[in-house]
Amino acid sequence: MNLSEAMLDAVKMLRSHRVDVPDLTARVLLAHVLGCNQTWLVTHSRDDLDAEKLAAYKEGIRARCGGVPTQYLRGVQEFYGHEFRVTPDVLIPRPETEHLVEAALGRLRPGDLVVDIGTGSGAVAVSLAKDATDVMVAASDVSFRAVKIATSNAERLKADVRFCVGDIGTAFLAQCFDAVVSNPPYVPLRDAPSLQRELRHEPSIALYGGEDGLRIVERLVLEVPRILKPGGWLLAEIGFNARLEVERMLDRPEWIAPEFVPDLAGIDRVVAVRRSSHPTPR
Repeated sequence: MNLSEAMLDAVKMLRSHRVDVPDLTARVLLAHVLGCNQTWLVTHSRDDLDAEKLAAYKEGIRARCGGVPTQYLRGVQEFYGHEFRVTPDVLIPRPETEHLVEAALGRLRPGDLVVDIGTGSGAVAVSLAKDATDVMVAASDVSFRAVKIATSNAERLKADVRFCVGDIGTAFLAQCFDAVVSNPPYVPLRDAPSLQRELRHEPSIALYGGEDGLRIVERLVLEVPRILKPGGWLLAEIGFNARLEVERMLDRPEWIAPEFVPDLAGIDRVVAVRRSSHPTPR
C-alpha cells in the first residue's frame, strides 16, 4: 500500500466516525508516523508504506476515531508561537488562552514577579517568560505529572520558569507577586454529558469547575489577595456567559475596577482586576 492509498482509507474511516477535518487529520497523523512534513507526503504520495509504519498509522487512526485528540496522538500542540509537549496528564492549550497571555503582557512591567496557577503544560508561564521583558515567572499545579511536563517544556524552550506542586496560593508567601495569571477549570460539571467525546480524554481536574463551573474561579477571587501585592493584577480565563457572576464575586473591598477582554468571537474570555490597598482577608 502506498501513502496515497493509506490516506484514502484513513479518510474514509475518520469520516465514518464523524471526526472533524478528516483529510487534514489523516495527513497530520501520517506525517507524524513518518516523521516528515505534509509537503513531503504530497511529493512522495506513491511511495510504499512498510508494514510497521502502516500498522502504527492504522492504530493512530483507530484511536482518533475513538475520540483521542490528535494533539495527544502527536504529543505536541502549538501555542503562542511555541510547540508544547502534551499528554493526557495535561489540558491541551487552546487558541483562546492566548488572550490571557496577551492581557498579561499588556499589564506586566519590568521587574515584576508573576505566577501562573494551574499551569498544566506550562503554556502560559513559558509564553510569558519568553515574551515579557525582564519579568520573573513562577508556576504551580496540583498535579505532579503536570508540573513534570511543564518543566520539560520550559527546559526545551529555554524559558526561565520556577515550578512547584501546590494548590492556588498555599505554596507562596504573602503579598509576594505583582501579578497572578490562571486558566482555571471552568467547564460546568452539569454540562459533561453533552460535551464532545474528545474532552473525555483530557484530565477532568483541569476541565471541571464544579457543578456551575465557577468553584475554582471563586477560590481565586477569595484566596489570591493573600499572595498579591496591593495594585497587583489577577488575570484569569473565564467561561462562556460567566461575566455577570464573576463581576458579582469581585464586588469585594479587595478588588477594584475589573476589566473584561473578549476573544475573537466577542465572548468575554479574560477578566483582569487589580488588588486594592485594603487589608488582606484572613
